[in-house]
Formats: sequence, C-alpha cells, structure tokens
Amino acid sequence: MDKTSTLTVEQDGERLDRFVTGALPHLSRSFVHKLIELGMVTVSGRALKPSYRVQQGDSVTVLEPEPEPLALTPEAIPLSIVYEDGDLLIVDKPAGMVVHPAYGHSSGTLVNAVLAHCSDLSGINGVMRPGIVHRLDKDTSGLVIVAKNDAAMRDLQRQFKSRLVHKTYLALVEGVLEASHGIIDAPIGRDQRHRQRMAVVPNGDREARTDYRVLEYFAAHSLVEAEPVTGRTHQIRVHFGFIGHPLVGDTVYGYRHRSLPLQRQFLHAARIRFTLPGTGRPVEFVSELPPDLRAVLESL
Repeated sequence: MDKTSTLTVEQDGERLDRFVTGALPHLSRSFVHKLIELGMVTVSGRALKPSYRVQQGDSVTVLEPEPEPLALTPEAIPLSIVYEDGDLLIVDKPAGMVVHPAYGHSSGTLVNAVLAHCSDLSGINGVMRPGIVHRLDKDTSGLVIVAKNDAAMRDLQRQFKSRLVHKTYLALVEGVLEASHGIIDAPIGRDQRHRQRMAVVPNGDREARTDYRVLEYFAAHSLVEAEPVTGRTHQIRVHFGFIGHPLVGDTVYGYRHRSLPLQRQFLHAARIRFTLPGTGRPVEFVSELPPDLRAVLESL
C-alpha cells in the first residue's frame, strides 16, 4: 500500500531533496530524487525540481509507492544464518555461491536464497530486495552482511565508508613470508590487458591497503590473517599476488597449477565487527574454517 507523508518546513534554504531525506531518514537521497522527478513529491501542491530551496511554512507531501517486486525468483536454498534481527542478517556463505545475480548467474545466488528466507523485507530504493552491503567472490567463503531495509542499508554503507567495519580474513599463501606482519599499500584498478581482472596500478587514485600478520609458517606456505583497510575488488588476492605470495588455489592472480589439492582460493571471511543499525551496539561475529580449508591445513 502506498504511504503519504506531509512535512512542514521550519527553516528556509535547504534543497528539497536534502530536506525530504533528512525528514524521512528511511529513504535514500537517490530514491527521493527519483520520487521528485516522478512528481511524487509536491510543495504546497506543486511538483518542483530537487534543487528547489524550501521556504519556511512550505507543506511538502511525499508519496511513497509500495515497493516493486524484484524480477527474481525466491529459492529455498539452505542458509547458515549467524545472526538476524529486523534490520539485517549475517550469513555464513559457502564457497561456490554467487552473492548477487549477474549475467550467467540469475539463480542459485545468495539474493535468491534471502528472498525466500525473509518475510520482513521492506525494500531498498523502492524495490523489494535485500541490500547487499558488501560482497564476497563466488569461491570465497565466510560472513556477509545483508540489509533488510533502506535505513539499515544506509547506516551500514556509512560505516563501511568511514572504515568503521572491521573484516578479518584467513588466507593461505604460497611461500614463506619474510615479515611476520606488515602492510601492503598499493592502489588497485582494472587490469588494462585483462579487463576481467584487477591489478596494482602505479600512480592510481584508488588507494588500497591490506594489513596482515602470519599465524603459522609451513615448509612452503604461510597462514595469514589479513585485514583490508579499504574495500577494493579482489583486494586481498591482488595484493598478495603483487608481493609474490599469491593465495593457494588462486589460478587468476596466482599460479596456473595448484600447489595443493584445493579447488578454489584459500580465502575465508572469518570475522566481522561493526555496530548494529538503530542501536549503535558494537557486535562481532566469527565463522570457523570450512571443512575443505581445514583439510588443507591438516595435510600440511
């Protein structure tokens, strides 16, 4: 059912889109901009531009349409739910599952599974869908945060942008790292020769930093705990490949032939720390290594 809100302006000068976003914090500014362009936001009965400067005494009416259905099929795929409340859920994603539908992966994704699992989605930007705040590669396992509504999505995006979300990964890399801890600070961008890949780009403006420490040394490998300070695509995989210690099993950024019997890269999102939207309560969630990665470590 459509929802109508009537707002009264108490101070002159603010842009219409900013005023509405501030008064209705569950709506994103991009969605408010869309509503204004569609004439679903009026000022004293008039449809105006997003840049209109509101004046004291203006009556602003906002019509929020019922969220549109998403053109995806909910699928009853088993999920490992680590935590869930009215705003979000934390999923322990298995390796092999794609997070978000894309070309060639329209079904069997985490989004398809969440659509079937959740009965309390209120929509993201006017579409009845879960909010994927961050992603993991198909063959990376571990913790993923999924937002259920606009307000939670924006709060989590703010935390990620402000680097208030702390993610810790476990990775097994090729070779013996000389330094037991260190920082890889190298900008990442699209690989100019292979457009499907990322690469370290000298003098690039997309800064990327990964902090790491070695947890255990083996004869020809190192088990590391890696914390990406930034969130670039394939960051950990690219960074360790760049310093000559690619992830075990990574045939894209590492060796063509795998050194150990593992059919994916050894990378697991093991821990995530942030504050819950709405309450501000700090929380931390942990995921144990899955059986295939544990088996590799035991073989060493």
